[in-house]
Amino acid sequence: MRLLLAEDDPLIGQGLQQGLRQEGFTVDWVTDGQAALAALAMKTVPYSLALLDLSLPKLDGMTLLKNLRQDDNRLPVIIITARDALPDRLLGLDMGADDYLVKPFALQELISRIRAVSRRHAGRAQTQLMAGSIRLDPTRHQLWLNDAEVSISPKEFALLRELMQEPDAVVSREQLEERLYGWGEEIGSNAVEVHISNLRKKLGSHVIQTVRGVGYCIGERQ
Repeated sequence: MRLLLAEDDPLIGQGLQQGLRQEGFTVDWVTDGQAALAALAMKTVPYSLALLDLSLPKLDGMTLLKNLRQDDNRLPVIIITARDALPDRLLGLDMGADDYLVKPFALQELISRIRAVSRRHAGRAQTQLMAGSIRLDPTRHQLWLNDAEVSISPKEFALLRELMQEPDAVVSREQLEERLYGWGEEIGSNAVEVHISNLRKKLGSHVIQTVRGVGYCIGERQ
């Protein structure tokens, strides 16, 4: 899951980026509203959710959110701010934010809210993802094959989660790279193929199918 983090405080921004990356998220961090707007306008970079501070320089977070919704951009947005007054919270939600979290907050609470908002937008109520004989729990970072727990790396977990969130879709290598790697992260020329090869060794060769010339999907195509 690729996130855009718009936060002008360097300590908070760096801490959130590192913490979220350790939990398997891909995070691009910008420090002002204009940079956030430019990042969201890049059609080649598909974000799953934005974390938006309100007190951003150049373009404040509330105006940025308003512009997004006026342009019919339905990207899920969680406001992260020190503004705890009720009028601010009501305004943020009325402007189209999906959630409003007041600083300081625990990283695990933010992660839970990210997952809850993502489930709502995907129309899913359950917390676990299932495909054939495999079951994945994004909240606890656990994976089971035929009810036996399997240990995989954070990138392998993130890749599998991307495929299982769209079980009927074929996802290209380029799309997987965009979702798994943020700005400044080094990507090997065959990184995705290596992760998929490792997953097949651990879960079985049939778990991830290659659709020649297109990409990858979970299990057998219908």
